[in-house]
Amino acid sequence: MSSKQRIVVGLSGGVDSAVSAWLLKQQGHEVIGIFMKNWEDDDDSEYCSANVDFVDAAAVADVLGIEIEHVNFAAEYKDRVFAEFLREYAAGRTPNPDVLCNAEIKFKAFLDHAMRLGAQKIATGHYARVRATGEHFELLKGLDPAKDQSYFLHRLTQAQLARTLFPVGELHKTEVRRIATEIGLPNAKKKDSTGICFIGERPFREFLNRYLQQRPGPMVDEHGRELGRHVGLSFYTLGQRQGLGIGGVKTGGGEHQPWYVARKDLERNVLRVVQGHDHPWLLSQALSADDCSWIAGQAPAAGLLAAKTRYRQADASCRFVPTADGFALRFDQAQWAVTPGQSAVLYDGERCLGGGVIAAAAPCA
Repeated sequence: MSSKQRIVVGLSGGVDSAVSAWLLKQQGHEVIGIFMKNWEDDDDSEYCSANVDFVDAAAVADVLGIEIEHVNFAAEYKDRVFAEFLREYAAGRTPNPDVLCNAEIKFKAFLDHAMRLGAQKIATGHYARVRATGEHFELLKGLDPAKDQSYFLHRLTQAQLARTLFPVGELHKTEVRRIATEIGLPNAKKKDSTGICFIGERPFREFLNRYLQQRPGPMVDEHGRELGRHVGLSFYTLGQRQGLGIGGVKTGGGEHQPWYVARKDLERNVLRVVQGHDHPWLLSQALSADDCSWIAGQAPAAGLLAAKTRYRQADASCRFVPTADGFALRFDQAQWAVTPGQSAVLYDGERCLGGGVIAAAAPCA
């Protein structure tokens, strides 16, 4: 990409997008910054950082000498991402809103807006890479294995990848911080954001309480003994250890083992918990997934691949089998807390192939 292009960069207020904009400007491109406001229900809340983030993004634009526009996508976000998020939680599943946000907002609503501004490409601060092979585009992992974000981008299409750049995908985070410090960016040492964008750092159950109805029921162990009461199945996720309120319960021989959420019985409104991180109920050898999206536009052929069933997980070897509704995976080694609603993302080496939403898992016991 040698010729000068108009590139619209999503400036979040963070260091990754700031350095992305600087790198593109260094390459001679016309760079325009866009700050996306995707949530406005908590503008005055201590948990909503959007106002601070915009000030940081504007300060970065000032240092870089580029224009910045504040764009409100809150209505689209509520319709396309948050409504689906609540539907999934109400159904007892655990969705990943960051995956949906990328597919529906950052690479759809934002991309459309950028094209209206006459942009040839958009860019974000994600740690991933795009490789063009003729007319075809591949999504690759970011070179920093600790920061790779291809998992969250696996629903992108050929049309979206054709217009997308990930400038920091070729760098390690330490290098990004070093560049930001060297060029005097005001947010060079800003802490990385954590948590779901619209929830921020607030307690998760407190947030869900505002939108989902509590329906208490029994919390039982593998033998059917009631150990306590849950506040509603929607408020728990598989593998959850904190917030169960049964830390003091002792059962034969395992009194020092922590308790984990292992199963949700939606019909009976029962939460099943087990002791020990490696309890068989928490391990799955296989899963099925639906609602698929493939980078190449079609599913890969059946065979041996690698998969992640959650972000920051090491790639797990598995056998991939396409099905009428999606696909099935059988793992070489049992996977921990495979959770319906989360994404199962497929890889062939450094190439992200796409994936689907986990519909069910097959526990080892």
